[in-house]
Amino acid sequence: MFDRLKEWINRKLTGPDAHHDLQHLPAPKVAGDQPLEDLRLIVLDLETTGLNPAKDQVIAIGAVAINRERIPLRDQFDLVLKRPELDISETVLIHGIGPEALVKGHEIEDALLYLLEWMNGDPILAFHSAFDQKFLEKTLKQTLGYTQSHTWMDVADLLPAMFPKAKPPEGRLDNWADHFGLEVSERHHAAADAMATAELTLIALNRARKSDVHTLAQLQDKLRYYHRLKTFSRH
Repeated sequence: MFDRLKEWINRKLTGPDAHHDLQHLPAPKVAGDQPLEDLRLIVLDLETTGLNPAKDQVIAIGAVAINRERIPLRDQFDLVLKRPELDISETVLIHGIGPEALVKGHEIEDALLYLLEWMNGDPILAFHSAFDQKFLEKTLKQTLGYTQSHTWMDVADLLPAMFPKAKPPEGRLDNWADHFGLEVSERHHAAADAMATAELTLIALNRARKSDVHTLAQLQDKLRYYHRLKTFSRH
């Protein structure tokens, strides 16, 4: 990833588009009749200085691409951002990212532009996606002035929607990984959590096909139906 990012930065600095033009970034793709088996999906996980998007900041981005229902090992994103000014004393024991890593991290603007190009406008999935979506959209707006909306889906909802009889305790990422016998190499590490979430997503997509869900629009309909049931059950 580091070498690919360096090559991309050099190309931007020396090519005709040396000045970054947000208008020429890939446009977010709208959910429609795209077959799930042909899709490239982005599974994202962020490490932050806290849980409040209003005051906390993103310090690391991990992402894994699912392409045609496979996880290409070279199609991944794993970067610590250069943010030496941040106080991470209260969260360093959780994510393991210390002050030295933030000093040596990648320039935020370059990393975010590369992320947007790498994502190519593809739909984004995350475990409890509202958290990652709020943080990423805030960071993109503050750093780049970027405000386009991507298609987001929550794997924390996708799994119970596809496996309604599965009742892992608390429904956390670890619980679902244990339920399916997956090994998470390192928790609270963006790339490792993204990989675990991607593996769970593949399991859910496999069940989706068996449930006659074959397109991105149908998958979103399934999630909306699950949300209605969940809301109804609370009343």
